[in-house]
Parts: sequence; structure tokens; C-alpha cells
Amino acid sequence: MSDRRIRSVAIVGGGTAGWMAAAALSKSLAGMDVRLRLIESARIEPIGVGEATLPPIMDFIRQLGIDEADLVRDIKATYKLGIGYRDWTRAGHFYFHPFGPAGPGIGNIPFQAYWLKMLLEGKAQRLEEYSIQSIAALRGRFARPVHAPNTPLNKITYALHFDAGRFAQYLRRYAEAHGVLRTEGHVRDVSVRGADGFIDSVILESGESVGADLFIDCSGFQGVLIEGALHAGYRDWSHWLPCDRAMIVHSERSAPPNPYTLVTARDAGWQWQIPLQHRDGNGYVYSGEFGGDDAAKALLLGSLDGRALSEPVGLTFRPGRRNLAWKRNVVALGLAAGFLEPLEATSIHLIQRGIAMLLKFFPDRDFAAADIDRYNRTLESEFAAVRDFLLLHYSQTARAGRFWQRCRETPLTDSLREKIELFRSHGRILREDPELFPVLSWLSVMVGQNVIPRRYDPLVDAIDSRRIECRLEELRSSVKECVEAMPSHWDFIQSSDAHTASMRTSG
Repeated sequence: MSDRRIRSVAIVGGGTAGWMAAAALSKSLAGMDVRLRLIESARIEPIGVGEATLPPIMDFIRQLGIDEADLVRDIKATYKLGIGYRDWTRAGHFYFHPFGPAGPGIGNIPFQAYWLKMLLEGKAQRLEEYSIQSIAALRGRFARPVHAPNTPLNKITYALHFDAGRFAQYLRRYAEAHGVLRTEGHVRDVSVRGADGFIDSVILESGESVGADLFIDCSGFQGVLIEGALHAGYRDWSHWLPCDRAMIVHSERSAPPNPYTLVTARDAGWQWQIPLQHRDGNGYVYSGEFGGDDAAKALLLGSLDGRALSEPVGLTFRPGRRNLAWKRNVVALGLAAGFLEPLEATSIHLIQRGIAMLLKFFPDRDFAAADIDRYNRTLESEFAAVRDFLLLHYSQTARAGRFWQRCRETPLTDSLREKIELFRSHGRILREDPELFPVLSWLSVMVGQNVIPRRYDPLVDAIDSRRIECRLEELRSSVKECVEAMPSHWDFIQSSDAHTASMRTSG
């Protein structure tokens, strides 16, 4: 049998996507005698949108064997327990989308089912009151989970805010230490084999030709390989996702950083504030049809908590995804594979999922069609699930104004319409594997944006209402007590070793 193993991989493009891929492959392919080379051009400025993450990023960090405390110190990271939505449902309204679970079920009745019954009867508090992530975030507290069975401390779920440029540099050092060769260069041309249409090599401006068995396209929106050479095509989702521009600026921190991302609705889109150790990241994501660039810049600069550290940088994008993220011997990651928008910080997660699925279906030089087809179907499904979750935010709002009226009039996808109808009927939330957002995420946004069920799940009537009330009050009290025992978020970060930061004892 001939040897058909992959012997060389070329990653075209650096930034977050390129160095995440390089780090993960250098770890997972160690001992397989695969040459890994990353080509990146200093002339291309990275797009600094990805400064917030989702909890699965912690799995990525742990799988690489990276010390979390060292990473947090090096890249000036802060912790993230969820997202606060201000003025989104309507002016003056606030709700919180927390990570992690809320309360336990009672028998086979899940938390959301019995909480919704009490909510409809006026006997339950706001959803945030039962989530340790919500209360800790809003009180500026943080701790990692500890072994404390039957308490909320056991299941604290978190992600990170970080400087995307520093994160990429950290991963670069990791990848190079694990054998990845970095080449400074700009791709001038791409050589495609006439026989099968596979990429044979990329030609740099220096004249060097870099060949490989497998190419990973991390070249950004342009998609030098997946689109420029292989013409995979792009599926435009702007008829569902209304924003197509962003204005970004960094500012001085004016207060200790909160452990959550703050999102504020604006007339033509929304604004984010992401607190880091050394600065705040700020951005305004908006529709060019309803707001101009000058107005966006003025709004952003006029609403900063601290002094701007630079001039705002603008970018345009077309929400959607590549028709095929894997075509022939090219796999696209990051912006080359698609970009929806940063509202729920899904961009880095979709990079992570693309890498994970590539490793699951890692090819040989025959590039089996079944593997490629399944990879593409999986990524298509995951992009679609994120699209639906984002569309939920835009479509279910009572905000006034032309932009938000357009959002309400946007036709829903069939899959989102079914989710909303199931929830409106009896509060049911059904997820498809491997869907990113858990039940509590859908519940938080549905209820936060005033999508309220007409009736509750009939099976909840098997439980005595007084028992449910007692369970909810116990959970609420436990959450409050646990949060009181946590250090402040900033104290946790500043501790000499965040791994051993101790929690204050209550009382």
C-alpha cells in the first residue's frame, strides 16, 4: 500500500485564525512528521473585532496545555460571564445573557419549565436572580468553579475578553516552539494543478514557491485560496442580518473592568464595550443604509467612558458564509470561511470549530469526498444555528426607529420560526446537536426580549407549586450567598497567582 499521508501543511495568513490553526495542528499532529508552515504578511493589518469569546475557548486553551493564569497575564485578558443588553428590547430596558446553567431540574422537569410556570403566575423573580453568572457579573465578582457539590459554585462557566493581537502573538510563540515555521511574505499568485484543480503552491512576491499537500486559508475576507483560486462562492445573509459596517476604537479604562460585555442598542445598530486589563475595546456595528460613517464615528467617540487612544477604524463586511469551507485541498478558517457579526462573540468560536472538525476529518492525500462533504455540512449547520440566534435578537424587539422597524419586518428562517413558536406555545426549547448556544441562552434572550409563552409545559403540574416556590427561593438565596463569597473581578485578576486566588468566607 502506498503512503498517502499528509506530509506538509501551509497556512496562508496569520492573525487569530492562522495562529489558532498553527497552534492546534502543531499540538495534535506532533510525532506525525508533518511540516507546518505559516505565511503571513506584515503589510496586512489584522481586523481587531474578536476581543470577546465564548466558554468553549477555555477547552481550546486547556487542550493546548496552556497555563490559564499565564495567558491571562500575558494578553491582558479579563474574564467574561455573559453579555449585558442595554436598551435592546426597548429604551431603558436591560437584560443579561449569562453563560452556564441556572438551576437544577426537579425530577425530569427542567429548570426553565418550572421557572416559567411560576413566572406566568407572578411567583418568580427575574431569570437573572437564579444564575450565579448573572449576579456575579452585575456585582463585579468572579471566581473559577470550585468543588462544592449541590451549589452554584460547582458550575461557574466563563470565557475571556482579550487583546486579539496579543492572543495571536501568544499562540505564535507556542506554535513556533512546537515546530511551526513562519515565513514573512505576501502571496502574489496561486498555482492550480490542471489535472484536478487542486492548489499546487502559492507564489510569494519574493519569487519563492511554497507547495504543500494541504492548504489552510486564513487570508481574511478576500479568501485568496478558497475564493480567489478555487471560486467556492459566497452565501450572502444580509437579508437576515442587517448590519454591514463597524467602527472600532480603543479607550482608556475609567473603572475596574466588569466581567461581562456590555451591548447597547443604537438608532442604526449597536455598540459594544469590552473591558481589558489595560484598556477598553469599543465598537459600533451598524447598517450603512440607516447610518453614515461620520455619524457612526461621532456617536462612538461621544459615548466612550474614557479617552480615545486612537482614531476610530472603520470596516465593511457582508454577513454570510462561504458556500464551501473545504474545497479540494483547501480549508478556509476565520473570515475566509465567513463572517456573521460580533454580537454574540461567535467568530473565534467558529474558527475553533473549523479546526476541531478538520482534525476530526483530517485527510490523507486522496482527500475523500465523504469527509469533505460531512465537514461542509457540519460547518453549514453551525453557521446557520448562529445566524438564527443573532436573528432572534434583531427580530424580537420593540425599539422605535426605521432601522429597528426593518429588523422586525425581516422574514424569519423556518428553523427560527419553529423555535419561537415552540417557545410561545409551552415554553419549549429544542436544540440540535452540535448547536452552540445552550437552553439558558435561548431562554435568556427570548424572555429578555419579551417573547413570553402563552402557557407552560403541562408536565410541570405534576409538581406541587409550593415545592417549586421553595426550590426557587433556595436557589436564589444560594446564588446570593455564593456571590458574596467571591472576590471582586479585579482583585481576582490582580492576585499574584489567579489559580490560587482564595474566596472570602461569608460572614
